[in-house]
Amino acid sequence: MAKAENDTSAPRRPFDKGKRCLAIDIGASSGRHIVGWMEDGEIQTREVYRFPNGMTEEEGRLTWDVQALLSHVERGVDEARRAYPDLASLSVDTWGVDYVLMQGEREIFPCHAYRDRRTEAVMSQVHEKIPFAELYRRTGISCQPYNTIYQLYADKLAGRLNEATDFLHMPEYFLYKLCGVKGHEYTEATTGSMVSAESGQYDREIVRALALPDHLFGNLSQPGTKLGKYRGIDCILCATHDTASAVEGIPMEGSALYLSSGTWSLLGAKVPKPLTDEDSMAANFTNEGGVGYIRYLKNIMGMWLVNRLREELCPGRDFREIVTEAEENHFEPTVDATDPAFLSPESMKAAFDERLPHPPKCAAGYFRCAYRSLAMSYQQAVSEIERNTGQTYEKLYIVGGGAKNQFLNRLTEEVTGKRVIVLPIEATALGNLKIQMEAIA
Repeated sequence: MAKAENDTSAPRRPFDKGKRCLAIDIGASSGRHIVGWMEDGEIQTREVYRFPNGMTEEEGRLTWDVQALLSHVERGVDEARRAYPDLASLSVDTWGVDYVLMQGEREIFPCHAYRDRRTEAVMSQVHEKIPFAELYRRTGISCQPYNTIYQLYADKLAGRLNEATDFLHMPEYFLYKLCGVKGHEYTEATTGSMVSAESGQYDREIVRALALPDHLFGNLSQPGTKLGKYRGIDCILCATHDTASAVEGIPMEGSALYLSSGTWSLLGAKVPKPLTDEDSMAANFTNEGGVGYIRYLKNIMGMWLVNRLREELCPGRDFREIVTEAEENHFEPTVDATDPAFLSPESMKAAFDERLPHPPKCAAGYFRCAYRSLAMSYQQAVSEIERNTGQTYEKLYIVGGGAKNQFLNRLTEEVTGKRVIVLPIEATALGNLKIQMEAIA
């Protein structure tokens, strides 16, 4: 049975417990400011500010309102400073692949969101110039329509790169607006299928093959790099991709896998070097940067399935009731939770109906199908990881909002046969804080 354990992670180097750091963790649906400090060998945390996030539609395109997000970032820092005037450092982590184009100090709007479909028409054009098999061999990143490489190529064809002097991934953009320094961080950059798996820097052969402006691709910095200051507070590059920070925040022991369960379910293992072989490519595994290791993982749709179903079938209904009824329902068919058709459908219910032998008779059936489909996709991913790495893993650590779902946790343990360890922690914020503490120790 899945059980909860407390986080026991601590920095690798001594840290002055009097220093306090601020993690600004922004997800696709919400953001939070969390202050952390060391006490009795453990990181203690306090949330000081929370704000909503979500994609907006602008002229038929899905975009991010980065100006509104920046306002929340600054407001949250003010709240943190009021509560803790002695803040020593801050850092920002967000989701991957998305970015803001810059012309000097000016943003080139709009800022497109990864679920927008503008890249669908250009993927084949990119692969004509550099076949996907070659792209995977060079970067180890799975084929996803939202990858930065396809977004940038779409921007090129639309003329949006003509005046661009920089492109800043989302966390880099917010840190730039705070401290005035433009940085490029390794873990975030690796999500976009443009970073060499061998060198850990942007692959100039890919840049040349696509005739992208070379000046956009600066040197990548490792987590822990100091950028500048904001009102006397050190601004630091943590592992700015939120999953990279989450993995750093998990106190993994022994032979273990991890599952970051949120809007996306990201299930993987730490490996010493990228696995860019044909089996990994066929299974659509990705090799993203970690803090001294590679995150070999699979992207699975996650709670996005359930959230969209709730919007259609029972808006605003309490998730506890939804989970209880799903557990009591007897609908058995499942879908493939990695199917791209679930990325941004007009109707999630219709997307399920098209992939089931017959539709459920009630809302509870759809939710049961979603949860069981996620568990089955986890089992498939675990099997593929073990086959491709040649290792057997004993434990599966689960963090994120989905870790609160006891029904899904039980299903996951049953189908994977692994010992599931549920950590009711803010793993992403903890990883963010941990890297800051090491940087200023």
